[in-house]
Amino acid sequence: MLGNKNTKPTGHYDTLISNKSEIRGDIRFSGGLHVDGIIKGNIVADDESGAVLRISETGHVEGEIRVPNVIINGEVIGNVYASKHIELAKNANVSGDVHYVMMEMVMGARVNGNLVHQEESKQPQSKKDKREAVVAIPEVKVD
Repeated sequence: MLGNKNTKPTGHYDTLISNKSEIRGDIRFSGGLHVDGIIKGNIVADDESGAVLRISETGHVEGEIRVPNVIINGEVIGNVYASKHIELAKNANVSGDVHYVMMEMVMGARVNGNLVHQEESKQPQSKKDKREAVVAIPEVKVD
């Protein structure tokens, strides 16, 4: 969905939560999720999925969000973790901490919490790849 790490998310959404819907429970997804309704639960997508979550101005989420690409123009009560890109649009209202790698914030967006910049996540090295330096210190005898 994203061509490279500097490309903004596209407008293709596989799933729509309409403004007449309320979901209670956690959601795990890949692809695109557009929220016009209410979600009371956590929203999660794997970092490698390139997933995009869009919360419209009528959308409301109560729970933690862990999605690579997030666009918020509605209300979120909970912490947001965007491992790639987050956009806080004009009507965004976030009550919680926002953890981001790249962020766009438009005038009018509100965050009641901390903005925490994260370095782009890299795959952790396995123990086999880690190398330790061994330094030999010669023995010195003093008479």
